[in-house]
Amino acid sequence: MRVAIPSLDRLADVLGLARSRRIGRSDHIGACSYTVHGAGCRFVSDNGIEVDVDFAADGSAVFDLWRLRRYGLSLPDPVDVTDEDLRSAVLSLQPLLTEVRPGWFSVSG
Repeated sequence: MRVAIPSLDRLADVLGLARSRRIGRSDHIGACSYTVHGAGCRFVSDNGIEVDVDFAADGSAVFDLWRLRRYGLSLPDPVDVTDEDLRSAVLSLQPLLTEVRPGWFSVSG
C-alpha cells in the first residue's frame, strides 16, 4: 500500500519528511523513484534519467561534477565528458549557476 506523499513546498522538504518518518527513505512518486541519502536525494525517472542533489542549509539544491556526470551518463543518448570540460561548461553558465563551495554549484536566485 502506497502512502500519500505530503505536499512539498520545496524539493528539500523530502529530507525532513524522510527524517521524521512521514515518508520512507526510498519509494516511488509518480514516474520517479527517490532515495534519501545524507544531505540529499537521488531521483530516477522510469526511463532511467538520474538526478542526484544535496541540499544546502537554505534548502537550495547543490551538485558537484560527479553528480552532473552521472546525470549525463543516464540520458537516453548518454553524454560522457571530462571533469575539465564539465567545469568549463558550468563556469560558462555563471551567473546562472553559482559555486557555493569549492566544486559544488547551485542555480542562482
